[in-house]
Amino acid sequence: MNETSSIPAPIQRPALPVLNTIERVCEEYGILSLSRQIEGCKDLLAKDPFIDVAILGQFKAGKSSFLNSIIGRPVLPVGVIPVTTVITRLSCGQTEGAVVTFLDNRRCRINLDEVELFVSETRNPANEKNVEVVDIELPHLKYYEGLRLVDTPGLGSVFKYNTEISQEWLPEVGMAIVAISADRPLSENDLALIRNLSEYTPKVVLLLTKVDLLSPGQQEEVVRFFKSTLKRELNRDFPVLLYSVVTETEFYKRFLDQMLLALSRNRGSEFEGILRHKVRSLARNTIGYLEIALKTSLQSDQDRDALKRLILDEKVNYDIIQSELSLIAKDSKQQTRTVIADYLDTTHRAALTKKLLNALSEEMPQWKGNLWRLTRRYEQWLMDTMTAEMDSMSKTEYKHFLGTLKKAHARISRSMMLFRNLLDNNIQKVLGITPTGIEWNITVTEPSHPDIAFVHPFDFHFDLLWFLIPMCLFRKAFERHFQKLIPRIVQTHLSRLAYQWEMRINKTIDEVRDQAMGYVRDELATIDALLSGMESRTGSTSTMIEQLKQALDQTAE
Repeated sequence: MNETSSIPAPIQRPALPVLNTIERVCEEYGILSLSRQIEGCKDLLAKDPFIDVAILGQFKAGKSSFLNSIIGRPVLPVGVIPVTTVITRLSCGQTEGAVVTFLDNRRCRINLDEVELFVSETRNPANEKNVEVVDIELPHLKYYEGLRLVDTPGLGSVFKYNTEISQEWLPEVGMAIVAISADRPLSENDLALIRNLSEYTPKVVLLLTKVDLLSPGQQEEVVRFFKSTLKRELNRDFPVLLYSVVTETEFYKRFLDQMLLALSRNRGSEFEGILRHKVRSLARNTIGYLEIALKTSLQSDQDRDALKRLILDEKVNYDIIQSELSLIAKDSKQQTRTVIADYLDTTHRAALTKKLLNALSEEMPQWKGNLWRLTRRYEQWLMDTMTAEMDSMSKTEYKHFLGTLKKAHARISRSMMLFRNLLDNNIQKVLGITPTGIEWNITVTEPSHPDIAFVHPFDFHFDLLWFLIPMCLFRKAFERHFQKLIPRIVQTHLSRLAYQWEMRINKTIDEVRDQAMGYVRDELATIDALLSGMESRTGSTSTMIEQLKQALDQTAE
């Protein structure tokens, strides 16, 4: 791997003055809740000239397979379990290769056959290599010049692989393609993702993958269902494209190519439209907060203090919410070990014991030598077999371990929604203002698979006396002894697997709680700042609102 230092040149856009104004206002008024969106717009302006076309959706929706099909090469890893662990971007380049950017800003150039070492969950579990992004350059992507295709870690039913990616990366999206597998329905999580994406980009496309599983009639039925559901739930029409990497791929690809080619050819105006959409969304949210400040500034000091007490009452008190979320996390964590252990015990212990006994019966007749050699061979067999079994079980059954994590996520999300509703209702009741709705995504870092290491279940002290034990007389006895140990060995390893997953899941529950409290902290700090010390800002606040409204009119889409 060779070091590289190629850094794209920054660009400037007409929307920058409006964005600068929004950032200055948010800093002046203490509006912390919009920081992430502001940074997303600034990154879009300053990083490089590409329009990012992000492929998002639930895990196993076929995103990586779809991108491999689009670029015509199996560059991205695919598998039967979730594989993508970091953001991977593909664009046109003069030479074929990839650049890895690490979280500490180091960069190195690698070959395409090394990409999997950095982007796959198997070769880089839980992003232990601290990779920020991998940029793949392919000369033949000149067809999509000016665009950058982005593969993202998949979202589970309520999960994602890394807090900093997928949903946290949404503010940087230029165009979004939401992949939904034809073998499952449109879920609430899909709708939430599409709704959130609409805040950041005017270009959201639904991609129905694996359509080879459906007949033509079923395809039409699913598309009608998607369109009607989206119209009813989001009051907006979205394009729905069909795709299959198995049959008629070129036919399906043709429609997507037309859309991407138009985006590429009109890149300048399209970029302006995307950026304008993001800045307009930011401006509307900023105006919503400023209206709270303006309404407060019209009150006397005494009335202002009374308003603050009414809005920030005990129901939206930080300490109370922190206590509530901590209790939710604690209650969920206490149940984690039981949920996992019960599942493993009822579902796998008997079957695994039987499997190992049968395998041992086939293996032992082939083992030769004295007691010491026989014991070493048995221990090696146990190490290899149990390591493989536990590793396989961890990868294939882990979804059944996540019950308490799902429960904690759902309960914390409900508490956050209740908090937002209470705060918004207080603002509405006291000030007569309906707050702008800012999406709060309580995201989850799906726990990494634990390392499966063999633990010796027993020690034979008497095997050191092998020269005193005639194996012709006692071998059968030792074989029976080995077999009798299998049930305890299985129980020991299942218990250890449950413990490993318990530690990871409970750590993730704490991360979800802390993330939720971060939202609460920023929102309460924002509202508190807007309700405090505004007596001299009536004129300036009113002027700023008018300026932002004028900016909205001037940047009308």
